[in-house]
Amino acid sequence: MCGICGYVSKKRITEDELRTMNDTMIHRGPDDSGVELYDGTNDYVIGFAQRRLAIQDLSPLGHQPMHSENGRVSIVFNGEIYNFLELKKELSDYTFRSNCDTEVIIASYLKWGIDMVDHIHGMFAIALYDRETDEIFLIRDRIGKKPLFYWVDGENIVFGSELKPIMKCPGFKPEIRKQVISRYLYQQYIAAPETIFTDVYKLEAGGILRFHHGEITKWKYWDVKKVYAEKSKDQIESYEEAKAGLKERLKKSVASRMIADVPLGTFLSGGYDSSLITAIAQEHSDRPVKTFCIGFDVPSYNEAEYATEIAKHLGTDHTELYITEKEMFDQVSSIAQYYDEPFADNSEIPSMLVSKLARKDVTVALSGDGGDEFFCGYNIYDNVRTAQLLNAPGHMVNSIGKLPLGSGKLIDKMPFRVKVVAGNRDHETKTQLVSSGYITSAHAFVSGIPAFDIPMTAMEYLKTDYNNPSNQQPVLYPIESLYNVKNYQIRRMLLDMDTYLPDDILVKMDRASMKYSLENRCPIMDTEVMEYSFRIPHSFKYHKGDKKHILKDLAYDYIPRELLERPKTGFGVPMDKWLRGPLKDQLLDYSNVDYLKKQGIFDADFVSKYIDNYIVNGDAGPATGANYSKIAWSFYIFQQWYERYLCI
Repeated sequence: MCGICGYVSKKRITEDELRTMNDTMIHRGPDDSGVELYDGTNDYVIGFAQRRLAIQDLSPLGHQPMHSENGRVSIVFNGEIYNFLELKKELSDYTFRSNCDTEVIIASYLKWGIDMVDHIHGMFAIALYDRETDEIFLIRDRIGKKPLFYWVDGENIVFGSELKPIMKCPGFKPEIRKQVISRYLYQQYIAAPETIFTDVYKLEAGGILRFHHGEITKWKYWDVKKVYAEKSKDQIESYEEAKAGLKERLKKSVASRMIADVPLGTFLSGGYDSSLITAIAQEHSDRPVKTFCIGFDVPSYNEAEYATEIAKHLGTDHTELYITEKEMFDQVSSIAQYYDEPFADNSEIPSMLVSKLARKDVTVALSGDGGDEFFCGYNIYDNVRTAQLLNAPGHMVNSIGKLPLGSGKLIDKMPFRVKVVAGNRDHETKTQLVSSGYITSAHAFVSGIPAFDIPMTAMEYLKTDYNNPSNQQPVLYPIESLYNVKNYQIRRMLLDMDTYLPDDILVKMDRASMKYSLENRCPIMDTEVMEYSFRIPHSFKYHKGDKKHILKDLAYDYIPRELLERPKTGFGVPMDKWLRGPLKDQLLDYSNVDYLKKQGIFDADFVSKYIDNYIVNGDAGPATGANYSKIAWSFYIFQQWYERYLCI
């Protein structure tokens, strides 16, 4: 586990400059660092660097950059390969010098070439240089657990686990990609392959980038849509068979993620997913597993008391810490530093706090991330089911609502929830259920971007055309048409796996945990578990209104139902209270007309009036479509980020 960076460039970047870039990620790897330069062909120089958080083989033999025994291959790698021991047996003809998984990647490449990605399973971001073919490959894991950014500078490329090393690269001039800002304001994250900067991209989950003599080629070796389409054809008819198969794969996944040469524990929130993962981990351990939970003095979203009871039942070594609002508030100032680009999912705050707590005792923590997306756990999945059931009457209401009424239309007088269903007419965004007024407000924040240049729906993205790998220009796809699934719940789950999971949830946990040099492992996102979940009938996941039914049933094999069965709660930062209280003066400074005009990004008059109105009148709440604090919070986080990295 670590951070990597490097370049392939005709513009020579010195070893000291590369070391400076690398050291911006010392939090990702405080144990060791390596920087090397190699002479390529056609006047190219290759630079590889790594900051190491030692997890497997703590000896100097795990140092990176690492090279093959014959000198053909060099590699820097961030992540963990969970089947490396199995692969090591299969690759017995290779002379291994270490006990770490990095060397297994090298041996796999020498045996299978780039097809080695079909053999390795885990979370990873890899940069690999093959001297024989003079190719450099950038590779990202299937679901996007580990980040990988790259900057295309003419015929040169610079890469990094974070944006910080790219921003420190000599010659880099940060130019804001204004087209993403409005979508960021309502989504609160920036979806791959885009980033906040022009000419800088995220390598997409399951993606490979090949750089050869200045030419870039990209393709996907694992794609949610294609894998689902293939695996879902082979549905498991028996519920008991599906449950037993899922249990077997989860047990194997947890066991492989407990292999470490450093202390290990689990996050235990008290919910189904983390409780199930913890129970399986305890089953595999001959001593009490260390578990960690933070609590809040707000009953509506505090689950710490349930986590404590579950820990007692399982016999774990449990650590619980109640967090004050001040401790949450104190984390706000560090968001920009560790998230690199604007990121406004406020649950990053408790994620940082629980990571800080766990790091006092362990270096690796298992979590239950992925359970909601793969097994139908979010409340939005109830809403989209309702929207599908009401689609026909919604069409009728939409038609009737166009009738004039006074100075407006009939639909203007209808409740917000009715408006959302009635206005949900676009086939490409049927599962989005986003207020058009809310999106329009976000677009109005940004100046100088014609409306037709910005997707006007909540989940349209610039995606690389992987059906035509030679075409590397971004192409606008209305994303829901790609899934070819009629069931709204399944379609939304696949959409979340493609976007919300890798670009929000996994970003949140990666940066939060690595802030404290803590490795976070997610057993539910194991390759076998993910692919097996596509074979499980949806009725086993959503059964008579019971979300995550089969996963809950598995949890009941380990934990009494009464300790788990309760309404799903979620963490919520008091954004409205903070923005109209201790952050008010700063928010007003950020929205000052003169400041905004000098900044040249936002529509100064609109934004200033919007923020002034919000501070005076407050937030009407999400059920009204007028949840102004969400956009205001996203705007505040953007300006905080801008002030840190691009201060005017």
